[in-house]
Amino acid sequence: MTKKLSLPALVIATSCLALGAYAAAPAASAAAAAQPKLVVVLVVDGLPNEQLLRYRDQFGQGGLRRMLDQGASFSNAHQAHGITVTAIGHSAVLTGAYPYVHGVIGNNWIDPITRKSVYCTEDTNYTYIGEETKSSDGTAPTRLKVDTLGDQLRYATGSRSKVVTVSGKDRGAILLAGKTGTAYMYMDKSGNFASSTFYMKAHPGWVQQYQAGKPQDRYYGKSWTALLPDAAYAGDANPDLNQVKAGAHNRLPYSYYSESGEIDAGYYNSLKTGPFLDQLTLDFARAAVDGENLGRNPAGVPDLLGVSLSAHDYVNHAFGPESKLSHDHLQRLDRMLADFFSHLDKKVGMDNVLVVLTADHGFPNTPEFAQTQHIDAQRIDGDKLMAALDQHLSEKFGGAKLLSAWSLPNIHLDYAQIDKSGLKREEVETAAARYLLAQNGIVEAYTRTQLESGAANTTRIATLMRRAWNREASGDLMVVTKPYWYFGTGTSGTSHGSPYAYDTNVPLMIMGKRWIKPGAYGQYAEVVDIAPTLAHLLQVRPPSGAEGRVLTETLR
Repeated sequence: MTKKLSLPALVIATSCLALGAYAAAPAASAAAAAQPKLVVVLVVDGLPNEQLLRYRDQFGQGGLRRMLDQGASFSNAHQAHGITVTAIGHSAVLTGAYPYVHGVIGNNWIDPITRKSVYCTEDTNYTYIGEETKSSDGTAPTRLKVDTLGDQLRYATGSRSKVVTVSGKDRGAILLAGKTGTAYMYMDKSGNFASSTFYMKAHPGWVQQYQAGKPQDRYYGKSWTALLPDAAYAGDANPDLNQVKAGAHNRLPYSYYSESGEIDAGYYNSLKTGPFLDQLTLDFARAAVDGENLGRNPAGVPDLLGVSLSAHDYVNHAFGPESKLSHDHLQRLDRMLADFFSHLDKKVGMDNVLVVLTADHGFPNTPEFAQTQHIDAQRIDGDKLMAALDQHLSEKFGGAKLLSAWSLPNIHLDYAQIDKSGLKREEVETAAARYLLAQNGIVEAYTRTQLESGAANTTRIATLMRRAWNREASGDLMVVTKPYWYFGTGTSGTSHGSPYAYDTNVPLMIMGKRWIKPGAYGQYAEVVDIAPTLAHLLQVRPPSGAEGRVLTETLR
């Protein structure tokens, strides 16, 4: 028999419940307010989200599956700018900014003053520590015009927080480290991980000890073999579709050696295509956790570790995301991440760690594979296209050479010559755009006049391309290819860089059980949302150029 409460008794009972909830609130608030001791930001270079979903059932328990099961994962997350390349994607992760603000408009671009090609992280004022340095090597974040989450964390803690990044590519490490962190990058001449004089005069003892062990040499003469049974790869593309360069092959086992027969630069460079580069990167990241005591900061402040895993990009470029090699590489990376998380659990405790995983860009299939799926896919020879454009403009405007330089999709006109010839800049821009739009494989051509005035159309592609255009650094025209077409030559491999979903849709996963609600999220999200979300959890100011949102739906 159900006992009914009198009104006074009901009021008292309700009040007690409310008081109990109020009494419990401070503890809950304290737990919610606790900062992570270590934030780990993982960027898998060239990982389209579709691969994460396609191969999910084959992952082990402790790596990517752990993040999918225990973290928040977004299926509709994007690198939301129109030129999807490594430098721009890495810049977005911890600045929360788009290229029109952060100033990194490509891996390479044309300097509008000198009309020479520049590299995103080159700065001849600095050199690698103990390593050969060329003028075009990446040594500093000079061209990154804004700060990063790590810079804000160090500012908030009086520079007591440590920010350390490591990558197989210099731009992967440098653009995550920001202005005040410390970047280490793989040296493909020696196989070492080294920093530059922008960050320090000499390596700390733990780095010197790590280098002395020469772990990079242990793979000489070893082979990359398939991790899973043959049946697991039944759905992968026929390797005969992808005709690789002379002297190379596109099948497993894939061996690592040098033509000289000795451990040399040729061998160290070969390690970039395959799982061993990522293993070395994670090994060095482990050494950094130990050597710098990351996550165990004696000042009681959070630390940040950025790890950019470069090899998947090299594999996908060479063989395509539909290949067995790409498939197997992701499975091996999954197991490597499981081991890395296990190390973090021992050293810091995963309850104290917040992990983010994303990618700098996705990947289209190789044109040869796409064509088997009845997709119109081709490569465009950019140099031939530009030569034809140059000739067209010269013939149309009285013989003047009006095309100055290009680093596609950016094209620079010679405004000095246009003015000297008594021509109107907008007239030449329009003529160039009309010519380009008439060429096979080109679907959009935006002019400087359109981009500066906001006159470009309002499609998503136009929005992404406007975000990728920087008024000071970008060209006078930007072109967009048809889907699955891209600028490149040759007869094998593939490349990225477009505003289409296969290039923009990347993983975005956040794991940290004290702060994050696990689940599969279908809401639209962008990589620029990472920095504001981490700033919120770390209780620091967002980076200066950040435009993303806090992913509040994931927060406890």
